[in-house]
Amino acid sequence: MRRIHRAAGRNVKPPRPLLVPWSVIMHLHHSLAALAILVMFGTQSRAESAELPSASPEAVGMSTEKLNRVDTVMEKSIADSKIAGGIVMIAKDGKVVLHKAYGMMDRDAGKAMETDTIVRIYSMTKAITTAAAMMLVDDGKLAVTDPVSKYLPELENVTVMVDGEIEPAKNAMTIADLMRHTAGYSFGFSGDQSINKKYSALGVMDRDVTLADMQSKLGGIPLAFEPGTDWLYSISIDVLGRVIEVASNQPLDEFLSARIFQPLGMDDTGFYVPADKVDRFAVNYNSDGRGNLTVGDAVSTSPFLTKPAMLSGGGGLVSTAGDYMRFLLMIDNGGEFEGVRLLQPETVRQMITNQVPESAGWVTFGEEVRTGVGFGFGFNVRVELSDWDPDGKIGEYGWGGAASTHYWVSPQDNLIVITLEQVMPYQWHTEFALKEVIYDAL
Repeated sequence: MRRIHRAAGRNVKPPRPLLVPWSVIMHLHHSLAALAILVMFGTQSRAESAELPSASPEAVGMSTEKLNRVDTVMEKSIADSKIAGGIVMIAKDGKVVLHKAYGMMDRDAGKAMETDTIVRIYSMTKAITTAAAMMLVDDGKLAVTDPVSKYLPELENVTVMVDGEIEPAKNAMTIADLMRHTAGYSFGFSGDQSINKKYSALGVMDRDVTLADMQSKLGGIPLAFEPGTDWLYSISIDVLGRVIEVASNQPLDEFLSARIFQPLGMDDTGFYVPADKVDRFAVNYNSDGRGNLTVGDAVSTSPFLTKPAMLSGGGGLVSTAGDYMRFLLMIDNGGEFEGVRLLQPETVRQMITNQVPESAGWVTFGEEVRTGVGFGFGFNVRVELSDWDPDGKIGEYGWGGAASTHYWVSPQDNLIVITLEQVMPYQWHTEFALKEVIYDAL
């Protein structure tokens, strides 16, 4: 069954999580008094945020008193066991006005969350990979209108599932289709079940599969729709990662390091956590939605401790709030950061402008239609106001990651907000709880 389009007029909004008091305090290897202090006051930012331009809230037109409500929201989330801990970082007019850590990065070990804690950012990787591709566009080595098959010949003769039958695709899949999720791929768990089974059987996204090997497997999977005619969240940015490798003649990790991470000073961002930084790596928790958290990915056994064969441009990076803020400050400043230009201003404008054809509708996940939200090159973009995320503003762009990390940028306010936690499955709780509070502080 096809997804709901804009014409359907659906305006479905997921219910906001209720704050249910946590009645059982989990045993931790530290004193309850120490925990109370951590939860109430958070951990102030250290040298990491000092390296970035900073200012008092009042100096950039914000209220310290109202921003203090961020503490209240985070404290409540931790007390109710919605999250074990989290980090909030806010920049206004290019200057950091708040950077705090709350709660625990490892509850069992009694380790407090720190402002430089390293987390799995999963799909927040997508914007970075797309920016890398757009750098190649600026270099003249890539064009958004190019067919993907120009770089990946094995994807020249793709097929499409039409009413249960597999047919040759009529439209050429373009680089733009990869960037905006209109290519016809999926993640193998939404849409046509027969297609999903192929993703699973072929192990398309296995950690020990290289990007080059992934492409050969994709040739045997039909697309969910004709490229450019619909929107479906997918592995397309992983395919884009392979395009970058071919166009640049470099492995994806080397390209990202040389062209983005090193120039921006993103020292803690990569596809795995080096041994000398493991003590800063957070545990990833699973939530049952009823205030119970269990360890999902322990630090000692995490696959993120070793370099993967699959350099997932769609979800493979770990990072910190400070590192990701550097990336977003570059985007917010039209492609330049601290005198280093990575992208041209017009290129950035394309990235943060809705690029999805009107006929394809809004960003949609199953029955959830994010009315008024389109997608640019790497970011979702708020086009119209609606009951979905009613505290949002027109022009907002951002995205999130599977472990409930999130960020949004409001160009009209010159405001950047990053919220990091490590809880799966994805929950909107922190963003929805903080957005009104932060905008009210302007």
